[in-house]
Amino acid sequence: MRRKLFTLSVWFVFMVSACGPKPPDLYQGTDDFPWWNDAVFYEIFIRSFYDSDGDGVGDLNGVIDKLDYLNDGDPDTDSDLGITGIWLMPIFPSPSYHGYDVTDYYSINPKYGTIEDFKRLLREAHRRGIHVVIDLVLNHTSEQHPWFVDASQSLGSEYRDWYIWSDEKPGFRGPDGQTVWHPSGDSYYYGLFVSSMPDLNYRNDQVTAEMNEITRFWLEDIGVDGFRLDAAKHLIEENSLQENTSATHDWYEEFRPFYKSINPDALVIGEVYETNTRLVKAYTEDELDLVFHFGLAGKFVDSARSELGLPAWAEMVKTVKGLPDMQYATFLTNHDQNRLMSQLSGNVNKAKTAAALLLTSPGVPFIYYGEEIGLLGQKPDEDIRRPMQWSGDHQAGFTTGTPWRDPDDSYKQINIEVQDGDPSSLLNHYRALIAFRRKHGALRFGEYITIITIQAKLNASLRIYGEENLVVLINTHEETIGEYKISVKESTLAPGKYYLSSLFGPPVYLDIIIDENGGFNVAPEFTIPGYTTMIMELAPAK
Repeated sequence: MRRKLFTLSVWFVFMVSACGPKPPDLYQGTDDFPWWNDAVFYEIFIRSFYDSDGDGVGDLNGVIDKLDYLNDGDPDTDSDLGITGIWLMPIFPSPSYHGYDVTDYYSINPKYGTIEDFKRLLREAHRRGIHVVIDLVLNHTSEQHPWFVDASQSLGSEYRDWYIWSDEKPGFRGPDGQTVWHPSGDSYYYGLFVSSMPDLNYRNDQVTAEMNEITRFWLEDIGVDGFRLDAAKHLIEENSLQENTSATHDWYEEFRPFYKSINPDALVIGEVYETNTRLVKAYTEDELDLVFHFGLAGKFVDSARSELGLPAWAEMVKTVKGLPDMQYATFLTNHDQNRLMSQLSGNVNKAKTAAALLLTSPGVPFIYYGEEIGLLGQKPDEDIRRPMQWSGDHQAGFTTGTPWRDPDDSYKQINIEVQDGDPSSLLNHYRALIAFRRKHGALRFGEYITIITIQAKLNASLRIYGEENLVVLINTHEETIGEYKISVKESTLAPGKYYLSSLFGPPVYLDIIIDENGGFNVAPEFTIPGYTTMIMELAPAK
């Protein structure tokens, strides 16, 4: 059954939830799209964002202290980033620095604060019009979780069947060739990633019931706006088949009506690594609300790195054909990948191109913390999750103490304080793009029509929503583009004379005739400077 549209009455009930009323200007979508298509999300690793108490570890109060940087709640200001959604990486108690091996699903990591601190974060975020989504690790627990400790100590444990066991070591390895069967006493247990993260057994109804209760607790009792599901494609194995199984899809089909019964507006996003359009559609039609589109993310980065518009353009052609409802999440990099600026060899102009590709495309955009100022970082993972660089002061302004991980050596040159007052900075480029996206529904909801340009350096599209028509031209190359065409074979535009005029970028003006098929074919006389994004209104002549 296709996704049901959300009603005004449901919206009102959620507005008066326990976490306090949300402001009237908090985006709630349209008759055709849910609220998340209105949002721009920001991924935060709390440990590295801002330390409020000087112990060297970022915390919930540190996030609260910096909320005005993300969104100050005043739509008339332009000094904030304009974020309207936050994805918090794991907040639960865990023996690791990253938190993806959970020991208690009902508590807050004491390094980060308390449940009351988290509730205050929710209230402060909602007051500013920011939705909050938390990481939920369904696939596995920590080996130190009380369930697994008990299960590993006795064959008669009530939690024994909550995990996957074998008397003999099965003769298969993981999808990447890794060891997945680990010894414990006279048996072996299954752990896809590492031995310290044993997989849960979702063929046991008690496991599903407990995870449903955890979901209910955070949605209903605490008031989060949804979840990001880690390792979503690995939930249930079918012997040696360990990803995208029929049983996994069946489980999500049952999970969806459960969480929607608690809050019809709840957002659940799946991490399905190496997704293509077909897989995104498979997970979103009747299962999850969104899936991260890794294929599209990779092409955004490829276009910026190669200075060619074609990779992103070609992937968008496939995406809009296969996913016309725009229910997918877009991004450039995340906490598992080398930082964007490192992939682009520190080239700020290429980073601006990548940002433009992301924020002018359909889907729901996610920005990894620090991406907006060009943080550097390459694996190991700890180095792509370093502290945020707030200033050129001691420890990058992240902490007054000794940080859990030293900031990158670049912090004196690359930081928010330096870029804040520079109109040409990467930070202000992100601010401008996000503000423009917020003001123009065509970028958030609009039909995406690819424009033929016969120019490999140029990424071009036509976005149509209601009476708003926008033409987006992104020169991905350092050289100015002089001779080119913009051509559309057909669209929903009414025939007649139109004016093309700049809204974002250098001022230009052009007359265009739309034919009876809604198409056009013109060779503009204006040039497009290197690494420049131009967004123009296409309006009927009056």
